[in-house]
Amino acid sequence: MIPRRMFLALTGAATLGACGGGIPLPAPRTTSATPDDLRPVRNAGYDAWVAAFRPRAEAAGITRTTLNAAFRDAGFIPGVVTRDRSQPETSYTLEDYLQIAASDERIAKGRAAFARQRGTLNALEARYGVPAEIICAVWGLESQYGEKRGTVPVIAATSTLAFDGRRGAFFEKQLIAALRILQSGDVTPARMVGSWAGAMGHTQFIPTSYLAYAVDFTGDGRRDIWSDDPTDALASTAAYLERSGWTRGLKWGGESGQPGTPSGTTITPQAGGPSFTVTSNFQAIKRYNNSDLYAIGIGHLSDRLAGGGPIRGRFPPDANGLTLRDRQALQTKLTARGYDTGGTSGVIGPKSRAAITAYQKDAGLSVTGTPSPGLLARL
Repeated sequence: MIPRRMFLALTGAATLGACGGGIPLPAPRTTSATPDDLRPVRNAGYDAWVAAFRPRAEAAGITRTTLNAAFRDAGFIPGVVTRDRSQPETSYTLEDYLQIAASDERIAKGRAAFARQRGTLNALEARYGVPAEIICAVWGLESQYGEKRGTVPVIAATSTLAFDGRRGAFFEKQLIAALRILQSGDVTPARMVGSWAGAMGHTQFIPTSYLAYAVDFTGDGRRDIWSDDPTDALASTAAYLERSGWTRGLKWGGESGQPGTPSGTTITPQAGGPSFTVTSNFQAIKRYNNSDLYAIGIGHLSDRLAGGGPIRGRFPPDANGLTLRDRQALQTKLTARGYDTGGTSGVIGPKSRAAITAYQKDAGLSVTGTPSPGLLARL
């Protein structure tokens, strides 16, 4: 099972990116598309916190010039606090995760993106030893191949979360790191945008990971992970995995018992579902995001991008007694009746539960918001 906070990255919410604890449809590319609650606003408490923070930042080596430029247009972002405090622990299975991580859309877009960046990806594989498909899969999960890079100002986001205090020490560390990035000249405050939690660029690096692993592969003097050109971001991901212990020439693993699966450790992330044999490179992927499901998602998506087929093993019915096909049928039938389930992938998320609730109310049924064989039969 995977916590909803990690799953949300795949369905459009923010992640904490490389080694930050989050996992990641065309994304808006201008601030005009940023939701109103993710825009900086004036807040006296926040302003007082920033004034108290400035001496700490200067003591850490941040110049007044950098601080003035960074905070000139920064402010408190209410939506950042709301999102940070409202991440319920609803759990999803590996089957759910793979339905999103290796969806037909993500595979198709990934193959097209790979074709566009084939020269760069092959050069990165030669330099760092990380397969081109693995690099591309990270890109696909973290930002839908660059389409969902985020539009929230990173200085405002990280300072808001540091001020809020729930994870104040962590986000003050990220804020200092973001200021170091600005001071180095890699990016301007206006271009330093990302997720609501401060993850940045094509492969969603948090600021501390950027400082540790980002590289200038284009040779233009800047480690530019924000540009429409993904080269530096993809190279930084490859460098991260190489330094995380990636072994050149070794597969990540694969579904147990299938041709081409290397020897290694066998894991079964979902009871009753398929098993996977994984290698030390699986652990290297987990350094990017410490989740078995994330690492399997990266590995399986990379295999699909390389022309491999779907998982062959079967998953059991869910806790409500429904198979994937049952859940897809339920969503399809609700959608046909005018209830918005948010898609028909078979993943029962908040929109599907809201649609079930609305149908049950309209039909005069007991309202549970829960899918069931009886509900499917009625539909």
